[in-house]
Amino acid sequence: MNPSKIVVSGMRPTGKLHLGHYFGVLKNWLELQNQYRCFFFIADWHALTTEYQDPKILRQACRDILLDWLAAGLDPKRCTIFLQSRVPEHAELHLLLSMLTPISWLERVPSYKELKNELKDRDLSTYGFLGYPLLQTADVAIYNAHLVPVGQDQVAHLELSREVLRRFNHLYGETFVEPQPLLTPSPKVPGLDGRKMSKSYGNAIYLSDDEAAVRKKMGDAVTDPARIRKSDPGNPDICNVFDYHRLFSPPELVSRVNLQCRAAEIGCVEDKKLATENLLAFLRPIQERRRALEADPKRLEEILEAGAAEARKIAQGHLKRVYERMGLC
Repeated sequence: MNPSKIVVSGMRPTGKLHLGHYFGVLKNWLELQNQYRCFFFIADWHALTTEYQDPKILRQACRDILLDWLAAGLDPKRCTIFLQSRVPEHAELHLLLSMLTPISWLERVPSYKELKNELKDRDLSTYGFLGYPLLQTADVAIYNAHLVPVGQDQVAHLELSREVLRRFNHLYGETFVEPQPLLTPSPKVPGLDGRKMSKSYGNAIYLSDDEAAVRKKMGDAVTDPARIRKSDPGNPDICNVFDYHRLFSPPELVSRVNLQCRAAEIGCVEDKKLATENLLAFLRPIQERRRALEADPKRLEEILEAGAAEARKIAQGHLKRVYERMGLC
């Protein structure tokens, strides 16, 4: 483990997590917590940038995401887990950085216009929405993070952070580390209909789905659309169910199913059953841990309290230095 290197990452609370979240983010975090000093936070302030008009589900969403994190294997003894809103230093640094960040820098972040077009049913003509990449900068900079795990689509946000912190260092002297992207490969996790797995598409398998729900969803999953009858040779390369085999089935089964499908020796129904059993075997220990955690709400609160206290201790030290550099008392 390299505790001298700090990693910071967060996730917006949108409800229970699905397999796409696990393989896209959580699986990587599980490895990072054994390698670096990690801070993982539930980004409840970020959720308000688009959901400020309807925040009713926010508390439950925060609870659900915490349960899924812990059930998947994030360990508060090996990483710091906390709610963003319980560490007000994030907001304080965001305010200070906003004093020196040109508006044009925020407007050119690619996701700004993309999300405004995508979420046309909401009024996003707010500073909170425009400035959320700057809040992301504060999230990282308040811990002087060296590394930020991101996907390729988030690199532009991190580049803005680097520019803002570079500008701060130029104006006030070397204060912040410029965080580096830690590009995280993620395997293909298609939704049940072949599109990207997404809550909004209704095509997701959740980490908390019970056995009956998983069996029903997998039974309805789209396979090779060109394969009409069992006697038709299939193409596993374009079959969603085979992607699940790659993720959850042992290599020898993956190899066998690949050959049998192409030779029309196995039908889609049998194929789905095999993939489903291995998926359920993966989910069962996660769900057992989740049920135990759900029965102990006091433990959940203790984890959040301890995480916020640890995060604030470090954040306050860095913020004090920022105040000094900016001539504030």
